[in-house]
Formats: sequence, structure tokens, C-alpha cells
Amino acid sequence: MPEGRNVAIIGAGAVGVISAIEALREGHRVTLIDPGEPGGEQAASYGNAGWLSSHSVIPPAEPGVWRKVPGYLLDPLGPLAIRWSYLPKALPWLIKYLLSGWTAARVETTAFALRDLLKDAPLLHRKLAEEAGVPELIERNGVMHVFTSRANFDNDLGWCLRKKVGVEWMELNADEMRQREPDLDPRYTFGVVVEEAGRCRDPGAYVAALANHAIASGANHVRAKATGLKLSDGKFVAVVTETGEIACDAAVVAAGARSKQLTASVGDPLPLETERGYHVVIENPEAGPRSSMMASDAKLVVNWTNKGLRAAGTVEIAGLDAAPNWKRAEILRNHLVSMFPKLPKDIPASRVKTWFGHRPSMPDGRPCIGYARASRDIVYAFGHGHVGLVGSARTGRLVAQLVSGKAPEIPLAPFAPDRFL
Repeated sequence: MPEGRNVAIIGAGAVGVISAIEALREGHRVTLIDPGEPGGEQAASYGNAGWLSSHSVIPPAEPGVWRKVPGYLLDPLGPLAIRWSYLPKALPWLIKYLLSGWTAARVETTAFALRDLLKDAPLLHRKLAEEAGVPELIERNGVMHVFTSRANFDNDLGWCLRKKVGVEWMELNADEMRQREPDLDPRYTFGVVVEEAGRCRDPGAYVAALANHAIASGANHVRAKATGLKLSDGKFVAVVTETGEIACDAAVVAAGARSKQLTASVGDPLPLETERGYHVVIENPEAGPRSSMMASDAKLVVNWTNKGLRAAGTVEIAGLDAAPNWKRAEILRNHLVSMFPKLPKDIPASRVKTWFGHRPSMPDGRPCIGYARASRDIVYAFGHGHVGLVGSARTGRLVAQLVSGKAPEIPLAPFAPDRFL
């Protein structure tokens, strides 16, 4: 492929802005297309839990999860909720989701693929943060998983597979946990520390800084909503936006949960769904963890950010347009208070901030990274689900390699977009 191509990158989230930086590094001319402010509250990157968990290699669906579907439908406030009104539309995606985790072997295949994508992510992000002038936003100091019993850990398929793909950790008994985390509720009696992982102190500010770095390095930012990709005589020629066409040699679709319309415009109807997520931030909290932490019983991540103590997690399947259910954010707040009893139960509302957004998710827990069927001038990079921020660093490198016609640094067959076509 020719050097110095005109590349349009649709989406200025974590994947898009890092793709821009890496494409510029390869000598390409870059146009970022996004109607919103990079790192703004409208973006999934903004609301990320802030974990750089290079060990997050287990997809959401595991063997036997199908037994829980009736409960998901009946409990609108559970860890995974499905709105009845959206069920007919979501059903094809849900079937693929269940099948992807039907056997341990299928989950293992995804674990090995995601390990390739996520390995060394905290180091890659640290280098990017240094380039962008915000090294303080990326910390490589490990994360902790806490359990109410050792048995809950031993019986977890996910940890067996993490060991198999090369993840290492340190185990803590109840006394050791208490020394490390004196504010943690005593019901947690076993923990593991994954020292290779890290955290981002402010995901929104980090993405904004990366976007500013890309623009300062020569990228052009067009504030417009992309609506399609244009082919002429079988050749890609332009990105179609609400304000007109943007001619270019190559395009990258990194529009998160809104990528589906763009891929369909060139004949790739991919099964992308939004796993709607929430977070809550307590400003100036009276207590909290010393480490970034995931609670196995509550299925949420707790992380210190520059804005306060953030809890994020759970999944709601209800589409792009349904109104948020703020009771789900309230549950996150209640879990926080339960985990750290020194937090007051009557925290003033003025100190509690909530957020709602859209994780772009493929049914098998693996993003789409690869070429469109219609043209190798179109690269897909979306659908990261729960690993969007941590996976963005290597994804951006892969995008630049694909745009340049170079061999990718990891095997991309597990992420091939046509695996669903």
C-alpha cells in the first residue's frame, strides 16, 4: 500500500485517538471525525472504570450462563439486566452471546486471543501518556480482586484460564488483606493482586490529552457525524457525513457502539450491541480502598480517580435509545457503602455523581479488528466491550499496521470481522 495515505478515522474515543497517533507515526495524513468532544461525557471512554487490566481476558459469557437468562429478564437491577421491550431486537445477539461461551474450550480460545491484545497494556498506555504530557494519569501499581471465600476463587473458570494464558498473581489471606485494606468490609476473606495491571486516574482527561496530542502532531478534527462509507466502482472513496462527504484513501471505523450503521453501509451487517453501563463517583469520600479493586460478589470495579472514588460495572441490554435507569447507578453507590462501612449511608447528593453510557460489544467478547470485505482500504476497530480502554493501546498500533499494509504484531484471525458473516 502507498505511504502517506489520507486516512479518515471515524470516532475520537480511546481507540480512535490512539489509532490517529499511530497512523501519524507511520507517516499518514489523518482526519478525526466525531461530532463530540474527545473525552467528553458522551463518550464510553469517559465513563470507563479506569482499570488497565491486562488480565481481563475472560468474555462475559461462560458455560452455563444460559441458566441465568430468566433471572436477567425478571430482575431489572441485577448485574446483567435485559429490558423486556428490547428482547426481540436483542435476541439474535443474545443467542450468539450464549453460544460463544457454551463450552470451556470456546472461552479459552477467546482468553488466548485477548491476552495477545492486552498484554503489556499498562506499559503501552504509560508511554502514550508521556508523549501526550500527562504521565501522571497512568499508574502501573497493580489491582486487587476480593472474594468472600477462597472457594469462590478456586471454583472460578476464569482464574484457571488466566493461569493458562500466563497471568500471574499474588494471593492474600484475610489477615493480609486487612493489613492492605483496613477499610474493606470483613466479609471479604480472600484476595489476589495482579501486579502487572494498572489504572487511569481520569479516563476522560486521558483521551482528551491524546486527542490534543494527535491534533498537535498534525491530525485534523472534523466535528461531524459520519453516516456511511462510500464506494465507487468497488473502490472506497469517501466517508459520508451529515454535513457532506470527506474524500480519503482509507477509513478506520472506530465509532464504538455506533459503528454498526457504518459497516452495514458497505455490506457488513455485524452483530454489534451496546452493553449499557453506569458509574457512580463519590467526591471526597471518608473511606475507600488503597488499591484499585474488583468485588466478586458485587461484580463492580472500585477505582480512585482524580474526581473521586468511582464504582463502575454491571450490564444493561436495552439498545442505544432507551432512557437510563438511574436506579442502577444507585445500586453501585449502595455496593460501595456496603464494601466500605466507614462511608456514611447518607452521603449528600451533591457529592455523588452518576454517569451512563454505551459499551460497544460483540457477542463473543472479542472486538472486530480487520478489513471490511468490500475493501482493504476500510479498517474496522470497534466492539471491545469491557476492555475498550485497556485494549485501545495495542488496537491503535494494529490499525496503523493494517492501514500501512504491514503484518500485524499479533494474530488477528480471532478478531476478524467476517467471523460473523
